[in-house]
Formats: sequence, structure tokens, C-alpha cells
Amino acid sequence: MPQVVGRQYKEILKKYLESHSEEDLYVGQQFSRRFIEKEIAPEDVISIHKSALLELHPELQDEVWDSLDFLIEMMIHYGFTLRERQSLIRKQEVIQMEMNVATKVQNTLLKTESPIVEGLDVGWISEPARQMNGDYVHFLNREHESSVAVADVMGKGIPAALCMSMIKFGMDGLPGENSSPGNALSIINRIVEKSVDDSMFISMFYGKYDSKERIFSYASAGHEPAWHFNSDTETFSELDAKGLLLGVKVDSAYEERSVSMQQGDFIVMMTDGVTESRTEEGFVEMKTIQNLLVEVKDKSAREIAEYVYKSLAEIQNYKLSDDFTIVIFKKN
Repeated sequence: MPQVVGRQYKEILKKYLESHSEEDLYVGQQFSRRFIEKEIAPEDVISIHKSALLELHPELQDEVWDSLDFLIEMMIHYGFTLRERQSLIRKQEVIQMEMNVATKVQNTLLKTESPIVEGLDVGWISEPARQMNGDYVHFLNREHESSVAVADVMGKGIPAALCMSMIKFGMDGLPGENSSPGNALSIINRIVEKSVDDSMFISMFYGKYDSKERIFSYASAGHEPAWHFNSDTETFSELDAKGLLLGVKVDSAYEERSVSMQQGDFIVMMTDGVTESRTEEGFVEMKTIQNLLVEVKDKSAREIAEYVYKSLAEIQNYKLSDDFTIVIFKKN
């Protein structure tokens, strides 16, 4: 078959060299499809061209034939590289399709509703640095109580999403009569320890606001400490509690603490994508983040969260280095 194609190509080339017309050039352009249909490699196309030219103009100088031989060798390597690239592109397209599906599943599966509790204003933002989010926020709403889990899976992609689905399973199964933060983390820890691979590490901050007592109780599984803003003194205090990462030890105990909330106070819960925001000059200082919070302390919880996110995103030229999650519990 290449011989037939070669003879046809020679006739087309001959006509074009004689006429140099647009019509004959167009015929050649259309004929190039035959090379694709017959799966003729680029280096073989040049060989066909060389053979046709050798028959039509054997008197050409040796440099012409040498240059064509050089081009053939170039095209051999070009062909290998092109095929590898096309194969890689096809694999990437498949992976991207799978990621799109996984992202939709994650968004549907991990969807949560903001709580509506008397005297409490809640605002939150969770933005992934890439396509899939390694952070997780989940609310549990009961009469006079609102609980929130802020988790960070130390990994990305589909494995992280699967870990989060396991956490949601544990959250939804928490007993209502004993949902204290320390107990909640102990239950979720046992689920994670049995179900999640040892290579995955999960930190979580669990907080619960009691509207009757105006008390915010909390526990932490190796997570970023939350901050309590005191509206009277306009100062921040760190809300930290002892506890191992989830899944490290099946019988881990989690320290539980609490803080009283007054009018205008708010709790800031976040992942390290907030506290470890960084620019070309280095990490953004915690004092800078706290100053941003103070600037909008009189705004709603949602507005506070949005302001901090937009400000830190601008500082980083809108290129998040890590998943960004911030949750605000504000006492009305």
C-alpha cells in the first residue's frame, strides 16, 4: 500500500513543481489525509517525498539528499515523542473525567446545612486550592445546640474524599444524648482507625455551642487551635486542647474545654490553609489575620469569613497554597 501512495504522491508533486499553482497545492494538502488514513508515520512521509524527488530530479546535489536523511532521523524521534505525548494526554483526559465525577460526588455527599440556633450567627467558607477539597466542614443541629466539625485530611484527591465520607458517616451516627466534643472525637477516631489507611492523617476540631448556657465547648484531634475574640477587651485567646490525630490510636482520649460567650464575642475555627497563608516574602503572621478579623468585628459572621478569605487571597495573588477553610460562630 505505501508503494501505491508513493506513486500517487509523486504525480501530485510533479504537477506542483511544474505549475506552482494554488490548485495543485490544494490537491497535495487534501492528499495528506491519505497518510493519516493509512497510518503512515512522519518519517515515512519524508521517505516517500525523497523517493519521488529522486525520480523526478536525480541531478540535485548530495546536500539535498543528506538534508532529507537528516530530517527523516529527526522525524523518527519526533514521532516517538508525539505518540508518547498523545498517550499522556489521553490518560490525563481520563483522570480529569474521573476527578470531575469525584468532585461532584464529594460536593453532593459532603453537603452540610448551616445551623439556625437562637443567639448564634454562623458564617463559613471552604475553598479548595485545587479541584478537590482536602478540608471538611460538617454541622450538627439540635435544639438549643449547634455542633461543628472542621477537619483537614493530610492528602489530596480521591483518597482524601473517601476519608471525608467516612468522617461524615461517623458524624451522622453520633448519639444525640452524648454528643460532647470529647466523646464525639473518640467515636469518630475509632471509626477512622478501623477504616482509613495508615498513610492518611486527619486532624479535626470539634466545637459545640449551647444557646441556653451560652457556652462553647470544644476538643481537638491535633488540629489548628481556634481563636476566641473577646468583644469587651478586643483581644484573642487561643482555644487549644490535647488530643492525637484521628486514627493514630484506637483508644485515644480527647481533652474537652469550654469558654463562655458574651454579646459580640466570636469563635474562629480554621485549617492550616488560613494560618499558613504565605507570600513570596514568607508566612503571613497570625497578628495580621487577627487584625483582619478586628477590622470587621461588627459585621455578620458570613461577612467576617468572606472578608478574611478575600484579603488573604489577595495577599497571595489569588493562588491558594493550601485548602482554605474558616468557620465563624458569633454571639448575637
